[in-house]
Amino acid sequence: MNVALIGATGNAGSRLLAELNRRGHTVTAVVRHPEKVPAQPGVTAKKGDVFDQQGLTDLLKGHDAIISSVHFTASDPRKLIEAVRASGVKRYLVVGGAGSLEVAPGVRLIDTPDFPEAYKGEATAGAAFLDLLRGEPELDWTFLSPSALFVPGERTGKFRLGKDQLLTSEQGSRISFEDFALALVDELEKSAHCRQRFTVGY
Repeated sequence: MNVALIGATGNAGSRLLAELNRRGHTVTAVVRHPEKVPAQPGVTAKKGDVFDQQGLTDLLKGHDAIISSVHFTASDPRKLIEAVRASGVKRYLVVGGAGSLEVAPGVRLIDTPDFPEAYKGEATAGAAFLDLLRGEPELDWTFLSPSALFVPGERTGKFRLGKDQLLTSEQGSRISFEDFALALVDELEKSAHCRQRFTVGY
């Protein structure tokens, strides 16, 4: 596929770029600093600003799918969604957050007493982004939430998928950036969770 990846140099974005490249997809890496994108076949780096709705729309046109991997507090979800919609590309995949996942019926991770204050802003913005997508009538969106610990690690290919509940194991709740990327590119290729949020964890 011909994929536009917004935020291709971040923790998740760089792993997504590697996974897309590994599987032979053509990627337009939309970033603030194109010089930071490693030169590799099938990858074109383009300078883009997530707050420049029209400029972003122009960069996104003509792709088969768009993946957004940007911090929620460092972007405007409404502008992102509007830019994707205006580009005419229907398939939109979002690197989500864990804060909006449920730990008990009706209780989100962000609402628990031990949720770190430092992450509340990002988690709240991520939950708002998901709410916007759920009310979006046109786009074929998917929002993939990581587990509570989203960390560098290995590409094992051994993980579980869930829907709206936080996945936990004896090791706690975690997923590597590498396995998260694998799960998201699987979703890009198979479209198993259209217009849904799902989650990945060990």
